[in-house]
Amino acid sequence: MLTKDFYFNLPEDLIAQYPSSVRGEDKLMVLNKTDGNLAHYMIEDLPDLMEKDSLMVFNNSKVRPSRCFAVKLDSASSKPAEFLLIEKIGEHAEQTHAELSKHCGNGEPKELWRAMVKNAKKHRPGSRYRFQDGTVGSIVDFAADEGTEFRTLVFVRSQLGGMHKKNVSSDEVLLDENWFERNGHMPLPPYIKRADTAEDSSRYQNVYAAISGSIACPTAGLHFTDRILERLKAKGIRMANLTLHVGLGTFLPVRTENIEDHVMHSEVYTVSEQTAFEVNSAKRDGRPITAVGTTAVRTLESAWKNGRLCSGTSSTDIFLYPGCTFNVVDRLITNFHTPESTLLMLVSAFAGREHILHAYEQAVKSRYRFFSYGDAMFIR
Repeated sequence: MLTKDFYFNLPEDLIAQYPSSVRGEDKLMVLNKTDGNLAHYMIEDLPDLMEKDSLMVFNNSKVRPSRCFAVKLDSASSKPAEFLLIEKIGEHAEQTHAELSKHCGNGEPKELWRAMVKNAKKHRPGSRYRFQDGTVGSIVDFAADEGTEFRTLVFVRSQLGGMHKKNVSSDEVLLDENWFERNGHMPLPPYIKRADTAEDSSRYQNVYAAISGSIACPTAGLHFTDRILERLKAKGIRMANLTLHVGLGTFLPVRTENIEDHVMHSEVYTVSEQTAFEVNSAKRDGRPITAVGTTAVRTLESAWKNGRLCSGTSSTDIFLYPGCTFNVVDRLITNFHTPESTLLMLVSAFAGREHILHAYEQAVKSRYRFFSYGDAMFIR
């Protein structure tokens, strides 16, 4: 199948640049995946569309303010460099301790972070950067970064800014959540053509978010309010949480002509014993399971082994596109996705490509808002 088979024309003014004025006041398109029939509701109608005793599964990952700016030291330019700090990696990955010690000093606590960098060609190994609180990080020479938009930064204990404890152990987390709060901005996606604001700190975060680690929001959850969740519970809808920290696997574009040639980046997920119990009970009893968001789908389908959902922490690079089988998820609440994206391919696999593209065509005609801060779709 070709990537271009998942293209659709989207007027730029339908790409939501801001959230709705009040959380939960979004439109909801309902798509019957069997016959392609469409109906139009508001997200506040969702509890009325759900069956008692059905199960909803949410991704409770919390967005980390991982978009950080830093001034390049020993440079005449005062324009800050922009880093999206994606994940901490092992200090010995692809490189010897001896090579790292010239940047870090022997035995000093240090961390390596994988980052996506704007104008990456201008940022070479050996370059040093001062972040907002005074922390200094240095780019190290990783072969895998060559010719890409990625760079690997090393941070050492003695060059951290802000308030830190003395005499720390070598296994202390250096770039902790407090560090990101001091230095970071919410990592709004690039199709939102504005700087982040104070409002984004709460609105680009799900009300049930609990465990920090994502570099993008699992945005299907942005439509839920405490009141909607309470109404769902009052109706007898069962709920369960899992955690998948959104990384490159979720949002990197497909750059291959054939979708089968696209390779997904791995992302870490956790399924608790309680969630595994809830899912396995629902499957045994024949009660429908609704995934809230594509990340919940990918986690559930990845953790399904030998006819049951397995608890624990693992990683997944699962790529769901038309022709794939869904073993766990019966229904899906999701946003409207970007053309030619893996997310559009996933929902096409779930509901049928023709049904999805027709639904998107009608969404454009009906002036639905698209992408992260946009409206919602319920596929059932």
